[in-house]
Amino acid sequence: MSRFDGRGSGQMRPAKITPGFMPNAEGSCLIEMGNTRVICTASVEDKVPPFLKGQDKGWVTAEYGMLPRATHTRTMRETKGAGGRTMEIQRLIGRSLRTVVEMPVLGERTIWIDCDVLQADGGTRCASITGAYVAVAQACQGLLNRKLITRMPIIAKVAAISVGVLGTDELLDLCYEEDSKAGVDMNVIMTDKGRYIEVQGTAEQTPFDRARLNRLLDIAQVGLDQLFALQASALEKVS
Repeated sequence: MSRFDGRGSGQMRPAKITPGFMPNAEGSCLIEMGNTRVICTASVEDKVPPFLKGQDKGWVTAEYGMLPRATHTRTMRETKGAGGRTMEIQRLIGRSLRTVVEMPVLGERTIWIDCDVLQADGGTRCASITGAYVAVAQACQGLLNRKLITRMPIIAKVAAISVGVLGTDELLDLCYEEDSKAGVDMNVIMTDKGRYIEVQGTAEQTPFDRARLNRLLDIAQVGLDQLFALQASALEKVS
């Protein structure tokens, strides 16, 4: 099929990660996936939440937000606290990164991840997770360089990509126009060790079978492998 932006069914949008984008943060990047652009920062705080005090281990948590004109029409700022969708996404980001960080190695420190969407064209949560890994890796390398930790606490890369079904076509990396019309929408979060962190799959119109699920996971793997390589390249630039 001819997709909305002219790509093939198994082709990702042009992707780019610019590390060190926010120089005041311990780790940061700008991640661009097509017209989706997200700034990800990682900030190190020398304390942990009350429920972890005295346990000699750290914590990783995330906040996510979207600029009012990141979308086609203005989105109201969440001045009274995070809404349901925002809360879901920031919990997903934090949970995804916690799976690849050894908290005892981190010590009694918190890494705050902030993902701020400058422009949204589908896949903002996937871009946030992929970029957040790069920011957290920089922050942890900084702790290691300063000899505040004994070794890198990160045990694997983590990235995320969307796949879906539009009509009868199975597509990789949906843009907004595709995502809004997809009969099946799925986000796949995975480590570079081949382990799944989360698979969020929803049939909007017609339920899908196991064979289609397996094909969608295979398509997602193609995109994830490209993102893992992109993350490695970005981190080499700041090593």
